[in-house]
Amino acid sequence: MSLTHLPPDARPREKLLARGPQALADAELLALLLRTGLKGMPVLQLAQSLLDRFGGWAGLLAANVQDLGKVKGLGPAKRAEIAAVLEIARRSLNQRLAEKSAMTDVDTVKTYLRLHLGGLGHEVFAVLFLDAQLKLIAMETLFQGSLSHTTVHPREVVKRALALGAGAAILAHNHPSGHAEPSRADEQLTRQLTQALALVDVRVVDHLVVGATGVVSFAERGLL
Repeated sequence: MSLTHLPPDARPREKLLARGPQALADAELLALLLRTGLKGMPVLQLAQSLLDRFGGWAGLLAANVQDLGKVKGLGPAKRAEIAAVLEIARRSLNQRLAEKSAMTDVDTVKTYLRLHLGGLGHEVFAVLFLDAQLKLIAMETLFQGSLSHTTVHPREVVKRALALGAGAAILAHNHPSGHAEPSRADEQLTRQLTQALALVDVRVVDHLVVGATGVVSFAERGLL
């Protein structure tokens, strides 16, 4: 069923135009993209099922075309439209980080990382390499692990920093368990990488741990 079966004042498009996008629930926003549901599943129910499946917007925004292709009944047109909107969001944040100092917009950095790491089912370690003005040069996922463990080699991080001409770096990794609280091992790794990168004049300005519902900053916690 499409959205046209709803009363006019309950249709997401009309509600958005009358009251603004902030008035819409998450499922209503996604339903605007989907437009129609599946046999036996109205579009709002389909939208909510997608959000539930991927763990909300963070997980959905981290999904790729292959992930979307695993959803039964989600055809090529719907997959393409969702993937396009998600990529627009990623590129928009990437542009913002490339144009202004990352440390003046920590919330954007957190959102950017949730888009990339928040919905993953395995642990990854990534680095945002920054220039001398703390603007983004590149984000690279350097190591991947199992459900709960990733081995990080400081030498490889240093090599990439030198290759990219970075002057600073933000470390980042995710906790697939969903809890963003840093562990003792996370603190020890941060010290090791900070010391290794300092030898080549690259400053570690933060380490962000990405969970299902939030992002914890080492800098904000006073752990750097």
